[in-house]
Amino acid sequence: MDVDRNDYILFSGGAPGAEAEFGAQAERFGIEEVNFGFEGHIAVRTRGLRMLNHEELKAGDVSLAYVSQLMNRRYTDTPTFRKVLQSIWYQVNSGQEIYVVGTILPDNHVKGGTGWGAEFAKLCNKPLHVFDQEKEGWFTWDDRQWVARTGADLPKIEHVHFTGTGTRTLTPAGTAAIAALFQRSFAP
Repeated sequence: MDVDRNDYILFSGGAPGAEAEFGAQAERFGIEEVNFGFEGHIAVRTRGLRMLNHEELKAGDVSLAYVSQLMNRRYTDTPTFRKVLQSIWYQVNSGQEIYVVGTILPDNHVKGGTGWGAEFAKLCNKPLHVFDQEKEGWFTWDDRQWVARTGADLPKIEHVHFTGTGTRTLTPAGTAAIAALFQRSFAP
């Protein structure tokens, strides 16, 4: 590894599920952690907690109509959901590559609010890797489609600023996938 491990930073949200596991693995491997939160946000990871104020949240605002159209689904416009989307904007904007745990739908979008993070990563042309918990495998977006990653081709964290996010409903396979990602990327 050419870069010092101390230079790496995980950007996440500290929420229960995938984000908490990304944070736990970052701590285990001595990786700095920044968790974007907001007032009323439930964060189980408080290490590196960065509370976004009203003005900062507005900077990450996006049209809910645009997100709904882009994702081919309707979202309820509640203040909390809007803040979740805004905080995901900070996570994806801060990372140079994006790791997501969730489910890839037949329309190539990722299920749930996590899907906005994946879609924003696509729009920003950032390397995007999704562990699909239903298929129990890693997939990488190649600008047109999802490509399965197996064996020696499994993703490794290659950028010092990376984002880890995903579903709150983490399966044992999702937990193992995050642990293995960090092991592949940072074990001596």
